[in-house]
Amino acid sequence: MMRTRQPTTTLEDQPIPVRAKLAAAWTSFMFLYAYVDILNFFTPGVIEDILDGKVFEFDLSQTFSTTALTLVAIPIIMVVLSMTLPARATRITNLIVASLYVPVTAFNAVGESWLYFYGLGIVLELILLALIVRYAWTWPRTAPSATSPDRETVRAQQQA
Repeated sequence: MMRTRQPTTTLEDQPIPVRAKLAAAWTSFMFLYAYVDILNFFTPGVIEDILDGKVFEFDLSQTFSTTALTLVAIPIIMVVLSMTLPARATRITNLIVASLYVPVTAFNAVGESWLYFYGLGIVLELILLALIVRYAWTWPRTAPSATSPDRETVRAQQQA
């Protein structure tokens, strides 16, 4: 019995909204951020230093822990803000926060002995931050249509 070949179909490549791209990039950033820290516990001497009250060069304190929580919480909150803020506010917030996180991320390499490990984590985080900046910077704009009224017309109608 001879089988006829079925025609192949092409998968439809649906456009992904900018908000979803931003939320996905921040989520990926957070996974990397967390896993680099978690995997760092397997570096010889790290647990002993933590038990002695030190992280890198910093004394473990409420101030250190609050700062660390803030640095982790901001990208977590960016996932929600990227999906819920108005478009203009989302764009501006993503541009500012991602740009501020570039030096914060690069700082994580200072003084580390495992440069391949931290280097890979930092490079991947920087790529994600660059994507966030790119997505926010190139956010599509809509031109006012000839049939829709401009803002002043709508505002004047609402005030009348």
